[in-house]
Amino acid sequence: MEPAGAPPRGCAPAREAEEPPGSPALPAEEPQGGGGRAARRPRVTVDSSKAKTSLEALKISLRQLRWREFPFGRRLPCDIYWHGVSFHDNDIFSGQVNKFPGMTEMVRKITLSRAVRTMQDLFPLEYNFYPRSWILPEEFSLFVDEVRMMKDGDPSWKPTFIVKPDGGCQGDGIYLIKDPSDIRLTGSIQSRPAVVQEYICKPLLVDKLKFDIRLYVLLKSLEPLEIYIAKDGLSRFCTEPYQEPTLKNLHQVFMHLTNYSLNIHSGNFIHSDNVNTGSKRTFSSILCRLSSRGADVKKLWSDIISLVIKTIIALTPELKVYYQSDIPAGKPGPTCFQILGFDILLMKNLKPMLLEVNANPSMRIEHEQELSPGVFENVPSPVDEEVKVAVIRDTLRLVDPQKKKRKDTQCLLDPAIVDCKLQLKIQIEHGMKDKQHKHHSLKLSLKLKFYLKLGSCQTLEHVPEASEEPLGAGPAGRGDGDTPRSPEAGLPSLCLKQVFPKYAKQFNYLRLVDRVAALFIRFLGVKGTTKLGPTGFRTFIRNCKLSNSNFSMASVDILYIDITRRWNSMGNDHKESGMCLQAFVEAFFCLAQKKYKSLPLHEQVASLIDFCEYHLAALDEKRLVCGRG
Repeated sequence: MEPAGAPPRGCAPAREAEEPPGSPALPAEEPQGGGGRAARRPRVTVDSSKAKTSLEALKISLRQLRWREFPFGRRLPCDIYWHGVSFHDNDIFSGQVNKFPGMTEMVRKITLSRAVRTMQDLFPLEYNFYPRSWILPEEFSLFVDEVRMMKDGDPSWKPTFIVKPDGGCQGDGIYLIKDPSDIRLTGSIQSRPAVVQEYICKPLLVDKLKFDIRLYVLLKSLEPLEIYIAKDGLSRFCTEPYQEPTLKNLHQVFMHLTNYSLNIHSGNFIHSDNVNTGSKRTFSSILCRLSSRGADVKKLWSDIISLVIKTIIALTPELKVYYQSDIPAGKPGPTCFQILGFDILLMKNLKPMLLEVNANPSMRIEHEQELSPGVFENVPSPVDEEVKVAVIRDTLRLVDPQKKKRKDTQCLLDPAIVDCKLQLKIQIEHGMKDKQHKHHSLKLSLKLKFYLKLGSCQTLEHVPEASEEPLGAGPAGRGDGDTPRSPEAGLPSLCLKQVFPKYAKQFNYLRLVDRVAALFIRFLGVKGTTKLGPTGFRTFIRNCKLSNSNFSMASVDILYIDITRRWNSMGNDHKESGMCLQAFVEAFFCLAQKKYKSLPLHEQVASLIDFCEYHLAALDEKRLVCGRG
């Protein structure tokens, strides 16, 4: 992969003008050339005032793209807002922001475990990449009972479990246990809920060390769903040779935990400028090593892509509820995208296992080095810079608002559309004398509508994003002063690969909970809310014709109260009263099991969704007819 840290050759990094707080915004356009030269297009503006630790990588990316940075914010709206922590870092009413509302909450360990568990109930084989998990303290008794049952069934089974605090990060509060009785229940687990998981005892080792993979995933859009995966990532190594867990070595964090923030404090940690050595390396270097040993690297990548898509599919239903709450349809608001950090562990048989998902993966491109006891200095990290700058830069290229405008313009001037328009104009000018002419004109009109509806023209689809030329521009290397160079000339090819909708056909059958969430959102009623009231639930039942002599409206109310009360007692958000999406999904599964008793759960749910959508479509059509009348 191309180095990401340096500006393109032949391009001196332009120093971006900084705007002090409260000063009028400087013009975002580059100056026009004299002597009949074409006007240069306006530069994309980026507000980096909330970028925090990703600031250095962002600055390098903006210099490479020659975009305009506003490090102190700007009075006028910017095209892109780059936040370091959450969607709510700024009040934004337009443009694009690099965070989704609700993402931080969705990838917390408990919420992620619940979302994946719902999918495991529907599709157990497809979601076997996530370790068996229990939520503490509410499932402690269930955890104890299930472990005892499994041990009774297989006396040779000697498991290890890992306990992870729900809100923990950077390895904080994580510990290993051999038995449920070892869980530290005294006070802390009540005030700090956690997830306990089966520990993966047989990981793949490199140089006798355990390691994990940090892969960067771009969620470019929720509706329609669009996912990209970086072609390279980071491999973070433990700093002590691995041994399977025993009572003697359970507490050796440098042997069992791959967290960079823990291992950096080990005396064995190796900072290296070489991507193939040290305690932090590129994932591509590991793949090369595996390939040289005869491993099927293509299958490994295919399994990782599948894991990522399935995990995002598990997260999107609730993300859509958060999104419509913060950015209701019809109200002004930004569009969102987000870079996620997927932490993946490879088992000895090369099966990838999901450890966790990070809403705010570190984008720092330097590390702390201790010069003398207690004295630290930030030192550049070439490995981090190579991977992270490329991810940020190419994320910006994919969300470039100017590119969309160029595509729309190119589409309107595409030869197929221009030819279609010209033929239609000739037909109209010469008059439609007979049925044959009228039929031909109708075909041309339909053809033109089809091309325009595509949005991105058929004839442009083969053009790679990184090599798009502005209208009227010649080849990138041409020294013609009358036409501006492509803004992406000289940049490396994109390091981000689209995996959805590219592979949508293989995974769309998994999106059942997405469709359940659409029903939930439809009946929320008040814009900006995330919980369904009893009236909304009754309306859902009535409109979908789910009540009958065996399931009265009184039974509907009891179902609503029981499930809502239980979910609200789990310590979820109490700011709003009502039924959250997870509770609605449970109620929906219950209704599906009542109505379609002989089918597997996923078929029961799919059948009930079809049933509800059919009745709602009929109701909408009836209302439309009444409205016209």
